[in-house]
Amino acid sequence: MKKRDKIIYWIATVWLSLGMLSTGIVQLIKMEEEVQSINALGYPTFLLPILGVWKILGVIAILIPKFPLVKEWAYAGFFFTMTGAMTSHIIVGDEMITLFGPTLLLALTITSWYFRPADRKTLK
Repeated sequence: MKKRDKIIYWIATVWLSLGMLSTGIVQLIKMEEEVQSINALGYPTFLLPILGVWKILGVIAILIPKFPLVKEWAYAGFFFTMTGAMTSHIIVGDEMITLFGPTLLLALTITSWYFRPADRKTLK
């Protein structure tokens, strides 16, 4: 793996991890703004801690060595969660600014996945 690719991978992965960890914690503790946001999207509040726990577990899976299949599932979960968030905001007619967070996290997910080292891939 080229040094440039390693740098891109780690920058994207660290920012992705920070973003998912922080939003996961916010969802886990059911911060008032997050409760209002998920209710405005038409989803029940009980989904917040579920999403929060899975995001935190996904961050752990991506950061720890080995377990490439678990990493693939974590990346897939992040991809589905962020595209679902983007779609939900569009469907309810939210302002375009609400797409910034999920779009950024989606871009970081794709970048981290694409540039991951060979020992973090299921097929080498």
